Amino acid sequence: MSGVRFTSDNRSIKIGKRVRTGSFPVRKFPVPVLWLTLLAAAFSGCGQLKYDMDYPSAARVSSFNVTVGQESGTAVPFAADLCVVSTKGVDSDTVDMTKAEAAVLFDIKDKEVLYSKNAHKQMYPASLTKVMTALVALKNGSLDQTMTATDSVKITESGAQLCGIKTGDTMTLDQALHILLMYSANDAANLIAENIGGSVDHFVEMMNEEAKRIGATNTNFANAHGLTDENHYTTPYDLYLIFNEALKYETFSEIIQMSSYQTTYYDANGREKPFTCTTTNRFVKGDIQPPANITVIGGKTGTTAAAGHCLMLLSRDAQGSPYISVILCAESNDDVYVQMADLLDEINK
Repeated sequence: MSGVRFTSDNRSIKIGKRVRTGSFPVRKFPVPVLWLTLLAAAFSGCGQLKYDMDYPSAARVSSFNVTVGQESGTAVPFAADLCVVSTKGVDSDTVDMTKAEAAVLFDIKDKEVLYSKNAHKQMYPASLTKVMTALVALKNGSLDQTMTATDSVKITESGAQLCGIKTGDTMTLDQALHILLMYSANDAANLIAENIGGSVDHFVEMMNEEAKRIGATNTNFANAHGLTDENHYTTPYDLYLIFNEALKYETFSEIIQMSSYQTTYYDANGREKPFTCTTTNRFVKGDIQPPANITVIGGKTGTTAAAGHCLMLLSRDAQGSPYISVILCAESNDDVYVQMADLLDEINK
């Protein structure tokens, strides 16, 4: 047992950093009884340890999960290396968020919450869903693997963004991820889901398992693309957790910074199908300028009638420190960018 030590004369016992001295008739106890006694002492702390928590375990706040510290009397939070925001929110007199339902801004380096509004409200994420789709694909697939489209790519919802993939078409995961994240193609999402998960339904199960693994416990996915479903929801804070995890993959980070992409995939008969797209992110395209001293690295957009206009970004300040920001359910495309610029300006204050 790590952290438990006996001296040669059996007159001192060390548990963790504590040393007990005196007469200990260790040899008189059967081995199982001895271990049970020591385990009870270690976990009870003999009534001396105090465990502090920011909010109760029943709170509807993602990432609430603690483990007992082995060398301390304070519980170590699951989100020790993450930004954590309570349900109270963090307001600012200088941020106008009246035209959006929810927003968060996190200082990643210093683990500081700079702004939050409805951070834990369950909402429709629209195509911000595709960040989780990419994360699960990168974790479980190979960039050079060839994927073949089935009828699952036939999406008939009015207004759904499509790149035109047909049954029998083939492309690599790398190509599909570029089209997914830059052009936000819903047919590319289903192509990825079926080929990585074996079926779209199983891939969605993998998405939900990954969400729970990283602490996004107020999230439930019903599809891989983000088109509206009453059982498909997340929170601004959970999206931060998902985005933060996806950024650990170099391919993901590279793609979200690209302004345009050109490739060629193949139809069922092997004929070439050229495809060109530009990013849907107006900051990355240069159509919208961020505040002074702020550089937008990249991110993901999302829009549906139910979700409104959504935007999630990775940005850096003049010193290169990273920030993640999320806005959900803005009233218009212009509003989401104007309010995001206003939110990013908080970094300068």
